[in-house]
Amino acid sequence: MAHYKLAFLGFGNVGQALAVLLLRKKQELKEQYDITFTVTGIATARHGKIVNLAGLDLNGAVQLVRTGNNLNLMTKTLTFDTPDFIMKCGADVLFENSPVNHTNGQPAVQYIQTALDCGMHVITANKGPVVHAHQALTDQAARLGKKFLFESTVMDGAPIFSLFRESLPAARLKAFRGILNSTTNLILGRMEKGESYEQAVKHAQSIGIAETDPSSDVDGWDAAIKVAALITVLMGIPFKPQQVERTGIRELSADKIAAAKAQGKRWKLVCKAWREGETVRGRVAPELVAPDSPLFSVNGASSIVEFETDTLSRLAIVENDPGPDTTAYGLLADFINAVRAR
Repeated sequence: MAHYKLAFLGFGNVGQALAVLLLRKKQELKEQYDITFTVTGIATARHGKIVNLAGLDLNGAVQLVRTGNNLNLMTKTLTFDTPDFIMKCGADVLFENSPVNHTNGQPAVQYIQTALDCGMHVITANKGPVVHAHQALTDQAARLGKKFLFESTVMDGAPIFSLFRESLPAARLKAFRGILNSTTNLILGRMEKGESYEQAVKHAQSIGIAETDPSSDVDGWDAAIKVAALITVLMGIPFKPQQVERTGIRELSADKIAAAKAQGKRWKLVCKAWREGETVRGRVAPELVAPDSPLFSVNGASSIVEFETDTLSRLAIVENDPGPDTTAYGLLADFINAVRAR
C-alpha cells in the first residue's frame, strides 16, 4: 500500500470539487489502486494558507471555505508566502490550480518548478504553464523522476492529452477543429433563442461559468490559449496564445444570429489548427456551422474537439455540460496515473 501526502495550491470551486471527489473515492483508491492519502497543506488567496504534516481534516476545510471562514480555524501551523508554503507542506503531490496568466504563465510556472525541486509530482488545471513552459517543466520533472500532468487544462476531465500519450502511439496530428469555450457556446445558444447579448452574458455569470468581466471568454482569449496548448503538446510546436488568429463574439449581433437560424445554420466560436508544411497555424473565430457538421448539435456549455491524424482521418471527443466536478476528475485521473507510473 502506497501512502501519499497531497497539497492544494488554489482551493476555489475546482479545488473543493477535487477534495470532495477524493473523499468519495477514498475507499476505491485503496481497494483498486493500493493508494491512501492525507492532505498536508491547503493554500488559498482569500481563506489563508495552512500546513499540518500530520494531516488536515479535508472535509472540514471544504466546509470552512464554503461558509466563508478562514482556514486558520483548523490549525495554528500557518505560512504566508506561496513558495514558502510549497517548501513546507511536505507533499508528494501538488495540485496547482492558481489563476491563469495568458501572457507568461507566471507565477504558476515558478510554483511548479519549486514543487518539482521539492520532489513532488505536479498536477494542474492551469493552462498558462502548459503554453509557456511545457517542455521545460516536462524535462525538469523527468530529470527528477516526477510527473508534470495537466489533463484538465483544455476540456476538463476529457482524456485528450492522455489519449495521444498512451492510446495513439505513432499517430501524427495533422489538424484539429472544435468548440473549446463553453461560455461563448452557451451565450450564442441563448441568443439564438431570442435573448440579447447582455441577457445571455448575465445568465452565464449567474450560473458561474462567466466571470464578472467576461472578456477572456467573449474576446476569444480562453479559446486561444487552449488552441495554443493543444498545438504545443500534441503537435510538438511551441505556440503562444498571441500567435493564434483571434476574433471573439462581440460583433455577432442578434440579426446575424437570427439570419443564420433562418438558413438552418448556427454561429459557433470555432477553434482550429492545421499544419502548413513545417509550420502550424491556429485560429479562433465565429463560423457558420451547418447541420451536417458535428459541431452543430454541441450546445449549451458542452464542448467538442475533432482530430485529424495521419492514421485516423477523424476522431472526435464530446464533453456534455462540464463543470468543476469534471475538471476535478481530470486532476484525480492525473494523480492516479502519476503515482502508478512509479
